[in-house]
Amino acid sequence: MPTVKRQQPIASGESHLSLVRRARKIDRVLAETYPDARAELDFTTPLELLVATVLSAQTTDVRVNATTPTLFARWPDAAALAAADPAQMEEVLRPLGFFRAKTRATIGLAQALVERFDGEVPPRLADLVTLPGVGRKTANVVLGNAFGIPGITVDTHFGRLSRRLGLTTEEDPVKVEHAVGELFEKRDWTMLSHHLVWHGRRVCHARRPACGACPVARWCPSAGVGEVDPVAAAKLVRPGPRG
Repeated sequence: MPTVKRQQPIASGESHLSLVRRARKIDRVLAETYPDARAELDFTTPLELLVATVLSAQTTDVRVNATTPTLFARWPDAAALAAADPAQMEEVLRPLGFFRAKTRATIGLAQALVERFDGEVPPRLADLVTLPGVGRKTANVVLGNAFGIPGITVDTHFGRLSRRLGLTTEEDPVKVEHAVGELFEKRDWTMLSHHLVWHGRRVCHARRPACGACPVARWCPSAGVGEVDPVAAAKLVRPGPRG
């Protein structure tokens, strides 16, 4: 675990205790705003979530969700995926883009699971990150959503919102994970990840955030960097997942 200095409050005059209280208030309001927040990749088993998360790189969750039912119907477990004919899998994964690379990644991941873990997805971060194509972000997605083990998933949305909301100034994803994690109870980490990702996809966009429609604007030091007019901002709010 990297050394992370105690958070330096972003807002002028804000103590560490005030930062913690503000961060948790933001999360509570986002929880009320997005009561259905969850992983937006469809899955029924840890393996399905692991593979879907790997496949979601450089595409949208919507496309992955449209593709994985066919994938898992043909190759339902790690042994079947490991032994799959690459040409056949490429045709299934073609809609996701980079289908040759994603086929190699999926088969290689499945082979590693079979060789090292008897075809089962291990419920430990230290084991998951040894698998090809699996980093801390993917591992925490699987741990938090398939195994109920708390973890913070630092994707582009989480990192952007953490900095924009003044929860951290860190840029490195691992440092962001630990810096933000210290502001919350561990039991809240997985849902915190969902809340920030959902908010980032729907309201707090990278290029033009809908500040005038943001439920946490009053606690955000960056409020006003986007559209502040409530009517215009409301038109920027997206209703569903955007990958």
